[in-house]
Amino acid sequence: MTYTPKSEFLNVMIERGFMADCTDLQGLDEALMAGVVPAYIGYDATARSLHVGHLLNIMMLRWLQRTGHKPITLMGGGTTKVGDPSFRSDERPLLSPGQIDENIDGMQRVFARYLDYGQGSADALMLNNAEWLDNLNYLEFLRDIGRHFSVNRMLSFESVKSRLDREQSLSFLEFNYMILQAYDFLELNRRYGCRLQMGGSDQWGNIVNGIDLTRRVIDHEVFGLTSPLLTTSDGRKMGKSAGGAVWLNSDMLSPYEFWQFWRNTTDADTGRFLKLYTELPVEECDRLGALDGSEINAAKIILAGEVTTLLHGAEAAQAAEATAREVFEKGGVGDDLPTLELTADEIADGISVVQLFVRAGLVKSGKEAKRLIAENGARLDDAPLGDAGLMVDAARLAEPIKLSAGKKRHALVKIAG
Repeated sequence: MTYTPKSEFLNVMIERGFMADCTDLQGLDEALMAGVVPAYIGYDATARSLHVGHLLNIMMLRWLQRTGHKPITLMGGGTTKVGDPSFRSDERPLLSPGQIDENIDGMQRVFARYLDYGQGSADALMLNNAEWLDNLNYLEFLRDIGRHFSVNRMLSFESVKSRLDREQSLSFLEFNYMILQAYDFLELNRRYGCRLQMGGSDQWGNIVNGIDLTRRVIDHEVFGLTSPLLTTSDGRKMGKSAGGAVWLNSDMLSPYEFWQFWRNTTDADTGRFLKLYTELPVEECDRLGALDGSEINAAKIILAGEVTTLLHGAEAAQAAEATAREVFEKGGVGDDLPTLELTADEIADGISVVQLFVRAGLVKSGKEAKRLIAENGARLDDAPLGDAGLMVDAARLAEPIKLSAGKKRHALVKIAG
């Protein structure tokens, strides 16, 4: 018989589509019903900002706190020095300690938008695994922790097996990652009473390792819960756009561009994304997701507004929507559009429109810009752009100009100062 959870948190996870697997659904449910459960998700500091691919798990931590439990955001100051090999085809580039600290500073800004940190029983904790990993004694660690790991079993995990099956090198450094992540769970349980690790389904093997290690070393019962690895209805990995990663820090992606990413959601994904990325009631998400024709666009605007409000605040979301209306409905120039500022020196001899498209971030290369123009996908001040050889001079930039790539991506170009 399928077990039906009683705890509010697990019901939210199942109803809204967050759950892929759980190591012991009934045991976790009983723990959640018995009192406050501290739970963690780990984030390696591989970039200065988190991206949309992290947002699903941040929402899981937010729901955990909203249902009375304690989220722990674990920054991988230690594990980033090794690099998670899970489902990668090559080794991650190694970062210096200074780069890692800088990345952590940038990543931490996002969490405060979603979680309440403090000293209360359900207040979130921000931790860094460098606290216990940086000063490990290698021989003691091998003797006390390494002896609990079977290499045969580690080789059977899908994240490792897929790499070896493709005959791609897996360094001993990377192979240690899963031991360190398992050790994180043990230390979090020992130091902070953490009972649950959550993560994407690609982390299942690492999570199970941590549960086994905690049971073997200190005989404590802990749990694992994974979320599905999301792809969009057209098969793309969630969080990728034509312009690259969809960053969560506003200095790396403007609130308008973030809003626009969600506004461009496909019809088929709208209802599912409303349930995962907003806090609207499930019934309302289903109602909005079932709309069709032009009505589904209203649902996408609600999705974009709700998600942007959570991350950047209501004012930024309203400004983004106003800019979109100005650009799309009235053919105007919105104040909030991404802007490329050029110096007078840069345009002294004119600058090619192809270069403007590249520098404004609307395309990745001159070749892509020329193809866009040839296929009639480029516009200059809302007029079709048919000449890839066009030069733009200071006189043309006396007023800002608007570049458009397709119907949905726009940028302004103006002279600085």
